[in-house]
Amino acid sequence: MDMTQATKHLRNKVGAQSGLNAILKFDCGADGVAVIDGRATPNTVDNADREADCTVSLPLATLTDLLTGELEPTTGFMMGKFKVSGDMSVALKLQRVI
Repeated sequence: MDMTQATKHLRNKVGAQSGLNAILKFDCGADGVAVIDGRATPNTVDNADREADCTVSLPLATLTDLLTGELEPTTGFMMGKFKVSGDMSVALKLQRVI
């Protein structure tokens, strides 16, 4: 899955109301970013790199595993597959989004 496909997949999962009430960025380094704006009504998902309440830094392959259900967010974090910076309470809401 490339970043365009990942963004589309996130957009479908998030829908109009994610319950995040925050901005969450998935930073895949050179592959790009996907940003969920849970403050906007309806929620938006795009690839504009901007400030976020919480940033999840991970390889695109790990994001793909999260989106396809091959990796649970809690397991991925505990295994060190991604790093979280910023508001950890936003990251804890990941399970209801992806």
